[in-house]
Amino acid sequence: MDKGVEFLRLIDVHAFYGESHILHGIDLTVNRGEVVTLLGRNGAGRTTTLKAILGLVGRRTGSIMINGRQAVDLPPHRIAHLGLGYCPEERGIFASLSCEENLMLPPVVASGGMSLDEIYEMFPNLEERRNSPGGRLSGGEQQMLSVARILRTGAKLLLLDEISEGLAPVIVQALGRAIRTLRGKGMTIVMVEQNFRFAAPLADRFYVIEHGRVIETFAAAELEARKGMLHEVLGI
Repeated sequence: MDKGVEFLRLIDVHAFYGESHILHGIDLTVNRGEVVTLLGRNGAGRTTTLKAILGLVGRRTGSIMINGRQAVDLPPHRIAHLGLGYCPEERGIFASLSCEENLMLPPVVASGGMSLDEIYEMFPNLEERRNSPGGRLSGGEQQMLSVARILRTGAKLLLLDEISEGLAPVIVQALGRAIRTLRGKGMTIVMVEQNFRFAAPLADRFYVIEHGRVIETFAAAELEARKGMLHEVLGI
């Protein structure tokens, strides 16, 4: 995939849950093959931004272009078929299904998805636990499974919500290696992350969101110069 070619663009996106107005005109762009991280405090609107892209909010307005298609009026299942994979914060593992059955559950939305062998090579823990019920997996293994199952689908844009939260350092490192591998394969990734130490070395660009608006955007090369602002806004 050619970097520099736009994959996702949000223009003046507003999102609502019932009467609650959560996003107040989000503008952001993600190019093919980029890893972009959304930074912000809890409640800033980062997860709602991911859900708005997917059509999982009560109502949304503005423009959401995905791979050249206007998606703001499409239902979630049609949006998925534009090549999106979503890893939610709550993981959504089926406790009674085996690890491998969970892995095989999501439908293929596009060609070019990873094979089971490729996924098991990336996440050896899952191969060891392939016959174990999802409910018996550790938190770290469940998180690996939550990421791994969208790789089979052929999705080219991955939306990852707080995948490092509450996990042991060794699991966080494994997830970091997986993201680097996926980036090397040309995947486009948007991450919501509270763990700045995890996100910082992985991302090409950052958007800082506060009160449902983008207040700053900068490239990885500018990270050091923006530390003061990040400390002020995020407390990091």
